[in-house]
Amino acid sequence: MSRFTYIGTTEEGVTVKQTIEASDRFAVYDLARQNGHTVTKIEESKAFSLDRFINIEKINTALSRVKQDELVMATRNLSSMLRAGLPLSRALSVLERQSKNPRMKSIMKEVRENISKGNQFNAALAEYPKTFSKLYVAMVRAGEESGGLAPALETISLQLQRSSSLKKKIKGAMMYPAIVISVMTIIGILMMIYVMPTITGTFVKMGVALPLSTRILIGMSDFMTNHGVLALLGFASIVGFIIWFGHTTFGRRFFHRGLLYLPVIGNLAKQTNSAYTGRTLSSLLAAGVDVIGAIQITKDVIQNVHYKDILEEAAQKVEKGSPLSETFIAHENLYPILVGEMISVGEETGQISAMLTEIATFYETEVEQKTKDLSTIIEPVLMVVIGATVGFFALAMIAPIYSIGDTIS
Repeated sequence: MSRFTYIGTTEEGVTVKQTIEASDRFAVYDLARQNGHTVTKIEESKAFSLDRFINIEKINTALSRVKQDELVMATRNLSSMLRAGLPLSRALSVLERQSKNPRMKSIMKEVRENISKGNQFNAALAEYPKTFSKLYVAMVRAGEESGGLAPALETISLQLQRSSSLKKKIKGAMMYPAIVISVMTIIGILMMIYVMPTITGTFVKMGVALPLSTRILIGMSDFMTNHGVLALLGFASIVGFIIWFGHTTFGRRFFHRGLLYLPVIGNLAKQTNSAYTGRTLSSLLAAGVDVIGAIQITKDVIQNVHYKDILEEAAQKVEKGSPLSETFIAHENLYPILVGEMISVGEETGQISAMLTEIATFYETEVEQKTKDLSTIIEPVLMVVIGATVGFFALAMIAPIYSIGDTIS
């Protein structure tokens, strides 16, 4: 007889885990069936198992995270299963078995158990804010209240997909310059530590007058070579200060404001925030969320603090009876003119959700095109930066050679 541990579900959908003795796996299925359990997983207990001392499953769950693309697929599949007529608990069970992500499997299991206890779906999701945002939970709640949970989930999956696609395009445009600059920095540091001392040592021994650029490089090289630990600590301190400053209220506002006034990048940031605002507000209003609640949730979704301020102002004015478009029109320095005007048209025609969708689609297309153009613009700019850097090093090395030649003559 061997010891087996099986995981299964009861007829009510409750997960059970039992350890029994049986001759083989087929006997385990027979015993589980007699107990009214449907087996989903069987493991044979070994003489020595690390699981007895360390819960590997819990460690994997704690270390893993649910990616945006995984959440999109899970949401879309859940919507399809609900449309097909599957009960919510059964649909969540299917997602649990299909998922390869330990974190997702754990969340689906716990959400299903909460629902079986009588809790609402949106309340169960709200217990996992790192996975399900306030936007996600609000749209699920609106779908449950209106009886249209499947369409609400389909809208959420579309929202998440558009948001993820926009982020990937922006990150993709920034990836090339980031890699080039990083490689340049590493090569520069290695040259300063290993190459420069050999070359500049000759110039110093000759006793010739060195130009300013050469003296700067020699000073940097000597400091990095002789005080490597201090240089590393200084660099780490600068990076740490920037990170700390960026997390302060003033620093966050400073960096977010500065981003909006960068050439090319600033306009891209404004259009991206306009697309996020339009898409989020449109999805929430279409799902049946009230205007003030939709604005507050959108404020949580937007990352730039200056746009958060505008949305907070909009919520306060709408609560007092002012039209939503009034706030956006008053802040044309951050939101383009088209945003306020389109919202105003939507308010007049009663099609504000449709107008917000048009805004989102327009600016998503603009951002996509701008990211393509950005890649074209960045290449010559990087060539100029690389050329200037190489030229500085070359001038610093060649100028002393002419000085040595003049001395010999």
